[in-house]
Amino acid sequence: MIEKEHHLATHQSGRNSGVLHPGFNYPPNSLKAQFATEGTQRMKKYCKRNDVPLDELGVLVVATNQQERQRLSDIQEQATENGVETRILDGQAEIHEYEPHAAGQAAIYCPEAASVDSQKYVYSLAGDAENHGVDFYTGYKVERIQTPNGTHHLVTSNGTITASYLVNTAGLYADKLAHQMGVGEKYQIVPFRGEYYELVPRKRKLVKSMIYPTPDPELPFLGVHFTRRTDDKVIIGPNAVLAFGREAYDNTQFDLSEMLSTLGYEGFWKLFTSSKMIRVGLTELNKSYRKEAFIKAAKSLLPAVKSDDFRKSYAGIRAQIVRNDGTLVKDPLFEHGPRSTHVLNAVSPGLTSSLPFGDHLADAVLDQMK
Repeated sequence: MIEKEHHLATHQSGRNSGVLHPGFNYPPNSLKAQFATEGTQRMKKYCKRNDVPLDELGVLVVATNQQERQRLSDIQEQATENGVETRILDGQAEIHEYEPHAAGQAAIYCPEAASVDSQKYVYSLAGDAENHGVDFYTGYKVERIQTPNGTHHLVTSNGTITASYLVNTAGLYADKLAHQMGVGEKYQIVPFRGEYYELVPRKRKLVKSMIYPTPDPELPFLGVHFTRRTDDKVIIGPNAVLAFGREAYDNTQFDLSEMLSTLGYEGFWKLFTSSKMIRVGLTELNKSYRKEAFIKAAKSLLPAVKSDDFRKSYAGIRAQIVRNDGTLVKDPLFEHGPRSTHVLNAVSPGLTSSLPFGDHLADAVLDQMK
């Protein structure tokens, strides 16, 4: 296992909300639905067995207008097909039984949602791997891949490592490594930054579990929501704004070459020039640079909060894979190359899906190696 940082989970794996999504809002029979429902149950067992912090809190998906209220029925139908327990809450009084300060016309309650410490989970998996004989090379940045005579030579910042078979799980840079080997050339990662605020300690009591907006089925981003974490913090977010670099975690950071790569990608422009995406993009950009806009979105779910109740927290970068024709890839995706497998898309709910997706990937790799 080769890791460019000196610590694990410093990027996508450790910069997420830590939520286990039980799969109520994913299309039935899709890989997302399959992996989310199975992954939630397996993750709960794994965390309990390995002392990884996990709180089974449940989630409330709130409708704040009539259009969203009608969408809740569709979500419940999907949940039922996926085998996920839900309950429709009709009106403010029923909502307040679960979240006394939430506001909405109606809601869906899903008791199976949970919160997990994602960084400790990653380190637990790493311990499992080490116990099975896996070697970890931390602080080794892969700069290029050469394959003379059928053997992969990974040129890193600390020397060259050879491999007979390569599994590329480089996250935000997976497409770049894959392209070096002629794989996945019709795709490119477009980075979206998700920023979080958190409630000041004295106001954490306003949120008991998780409060989500009703998702828009046409968009891959959920919108600002409230999540109680295993460390008792309540985080709010994320928004979703185009990042000016694959590791530009602050809205003042940018990487010129990576920014030009995104802006020069035809798939990005085909995606972004749809009227809905332009509108959403401008709204999210406003929330990134104006705290008032972010708080306004949050107050639609929890009116009791005030501006002084929010403080800046962390940010993550979502590795959103896009096809050359502008299509957003919504399901997990990997492709095989010469004695190699490349994970191009492990997008949300990546944490929830990690165990079944890992099995799925391992089986595919073993088949290729036969």
